[in-house]
Amino acid sequence: PPPPPPPPPPLFFIMIRLPPRSTPLYSSAASDVYKRQVFKHWPGKTITEMDNHLFSLLTMNQNPLHTDENYMSQHQHAKILVNGALILSLVVGMSVRDTSGQAIANLEYEKINHKAPVFHGDTIYAESTILEVRPSTTKTDRGIVYIESRGFNQKHEEVIILRRRFLVPKRDAKDYE
Repeated sequence: PPPPPPPPPPLFFIMIRLPPRSTPLYSSAASDVYKRQVFKHWPGKTITEMDNHLFSLLTMNQNPLHTDENYMSQHQHAKILVNGALILSLVVGMSVRDTSGQAIANLEYEKINHKAPVFHGDTIYAESTILEVRPSTTKTDRGIVYIESRGFNQKHEEVIILRRRFLVPKRDAKDYE
């Protein structure tokens, strides 16, 4: 009898091609970033109804603004608003590859400002600017990076802005010279 055919390729294997990057995947040892450096995070994410409902349910946010279409039909926006904490999480997540992929710890989130509403079907894009890179005052082998991240919708309208600090390893003492 003939030999059996080879098995089909695994269904979970998907190859994606990322655009060329100026920094290595998961940057942010202290020497990988510098003040005023700007990262445009790619790809964007289109927010679906399921994304919003699942996030609201997982976080036990029962506000009808995020889940009740009938209620929202009488609201000033006339449609469901995407949970602001989802947008915050999404923009921070988008920034990880470029800024905090090697972070030891997130230290602080501050100045979170929701600038415009986000609705189902909106696509969110993000960019981050390095505001400061400094040595840790308590850990000589580590540094602290301070960034500002901004989220935009598909119409280039700013929807969120936030700042955060995170702890990263230093490669050597020259990281801050």
